[in-house]
Amino acid sequence: MKTLNEYIGRQLENPEFAAAWREGEGEYQAMRALVLARIESGLSQRELSDRAGVPQKTISLIETADTNTTVRTLSKLAQGMGKVLKISFEDRGQDESGILEA
Repeated sequence: MKTLNEYIGRQLENPEFAAAWREGEGEYQAMRALVLARIESGLSQRELSDRAGVPQKTISLIETADTNTTVRTLSKLAQGMGKVLKISFEDRGQDESGILEA
């Protein structure tokens, strides 16, 4: 049985799949960062909603990658967790595939 990373690694050999994967990477990273920060802060979606003034449904949609959010919304959520939103652009190494990390 293949692991998910092995399967994705093989799929990334297909240029069309690789392009689609890279296109969605930013949304995935934002979603993952929000989920991890919210859990680290010990907040439920409802609690974060109340603190940030962002509807709970919006938080849910962001966390399930079912919407394309704005920097303004992410900034409000960061403030609701007592954090600061930080965005960076990083060079992709030649052998970096963008495969999910645990």
